[in-house]
Amino acid sequence: MLAGGATVGGLVEWAGAPTWAAIVAFGVATAGLILFLRPILRRRLHGPKALDTSQQALVGATAEVLEDVGARGGQVRLDGSIWSARSMDPSQSFSRGEEVHVIDIDGPTAVVWNRE
Repeated sequence: MLAGGATVGGLVEWAGAPTWAAIVAFGVATAGLILFLRPILRRRLHGPKALDTSQQALVGATAEVLEDVGARGGQVRLDGSIWSARSMDPSQSFSRGEEVHVIDIDGPTAVVWNRE
């Protein structure tokens, strides 16, 4: 960024402008490169953020109850797939058609709780 600013300042000086104009051009060019070019280069260098495709990415999602869910289990539709599910609170159960909130993924089972 500084090299780009120095190049611009040098070109301004070479063109016959006064020294103060070259210094101003250097400052403006350097600031512009830092403010506008640096973020673009950082994004390109670090690449896109990795897409989390793990099961834990489903935590916090909303699921639709397909088969009554209780302490012993049931089924929910989660992100377009059918999952085994159990209630986080063994005394709580959910009926077919209800929407629930995924609290955790325990192996192949979604642990769910009411959506409120």
